[in-house]
Amino acid sequence: MKYITLSDDVISRMKFPKRTLIVSIPVRMDDGRLRVFKGYRVQFDDTRGPTKGGIRYHPSVNLDEVTSLSFWMTIKCAVVGLPFGGAKGGIEVDPKELSLLELERLSRGYIRAIADIIGPKRDIPAPDVYTNATIMGWMADEYNQIMREQLPAVITGKPIHLNGSLGREAATGRGALFVLLQWAKFKNLIPEQTTIAVQGFGNAGFHFAKLATQAGFKIIALSDSKGGIISNDSLDPQLIMNHKQTEKTLKAMLYCEGTVCEEAEFETISNEQLLELNVDILVLAALENQITEHNAANIKAKHILEIANGPINAAADELLNQRGVSVLPDVLVNAGGVTVSYFEWVQNRAGFYWEESEINHRLQNVMDKEAVNIFNLAQKNNTSLRTAAYLHGINRISGAMTEHGTHEHFQK
Repeated sequence: MKYITLSDDVISRMKFPKRTLIVSIPVRMDDGRLRVFKGYRVQFDDTRGPTKGGIRYHPSVNLDEVTSLSFWMTIKCAVVGLPFGGAKGGIEVDPKELSLLELERLSRGYIRAIADIIGPKRDIPAPDVYTNATIMGWMADEYNQIMREQLPAVITGKPIHLNGSLGREAATGRGALFVLLQWAKFKNLIPEQTTIAVQGFGNAGFHFAKLATQAGFKIIALSDSKGGIISNDSLDPQLIMNHKQTEKTLKAMLYCEGTVCEEAEFETISNEQLLELNVDILVLAALENQITEHNAANIKAKHILEIANGPINAAADELLNQRGVSVLPDVLVNAGGVTVSYFEWVQNRAGFYWEESEINHRLQNVMDKEAVNIFNLAQKNNTSLRTAAYLHGINRISGAMTEHGTHEHFQK
């Protein structure tokens, strides 16, 4: 390879996930019907430690998607130096169609189905798309009941009262901001003179936007799945979120039913229009494949921050690179979530819990260090930031695989 030398053994091992599990989850609905949902858990590689990765609830969840996400988690954990491998899970479901009780039955049923392959020293799930602390609390409780003991380290992203970690809720957005602040130093960007558009106003997008505003950046546009808003002045993400959460039904406790585009005082725009705004930084905090070869030429931002997993496809990534657009890659930018999940796991196992200020300080140390490593590696090798991040992560994985040696047993 051009930038790194890998043995044939390492290449062969990195081509395939170590374990794939497909499960059926029967759920008794509130009206008495029985529905069966399809679920997945993929553990890609555990050379560097127990596997780690989120669980997503979405109608488009499928095995190929979960496998790809588990590979990215393997790279991500290595990029920020965590003692984890990568995994991912998901259920093919639209969670917004379920009642709170149906959602709990589904979540507990999923854990019953995968309990044999997870554990604090084996595979540690966490929240992802349309899952959150409440759902993680149900899952952790179900696992504890199955095992007949308290094992809080099996799940991260739990509620604080169920041994969750302070700082976890904002960790993905906060980690992304730390990367951006290092990039601003690297490129001599002045926050107060830097405009940002944020696609995706869920947990990660909201916390990033709120913290970025506090750091002086100008958030001029925000969008969620229903549309977006734009302003000549910097928006106040907290006020926008307060409006979005006006409905207080049981479902709204889990999934926000409002939309940012209901803010009447601002001009409304579509998600597609937001992507093509002439801003300094475009933040992608929604879903995969938002920028493709079909709209890459219309992107005007000079820098792109990937908070979502895989928001730019391979063809578009190459086109953007050719145009000199700097893409700060997901495997670095959104690693704040898994980093604080690691802190939660450590605290659960030790039975000793840190103050939020210490967690945020530890997170900043990790993100600052690895961001600078990747920026310097990209500059040294004249590569894209994504290539540098993968080089950084794969080098750590390859080293671990090489030191482990082989686990093959031959019979004579």
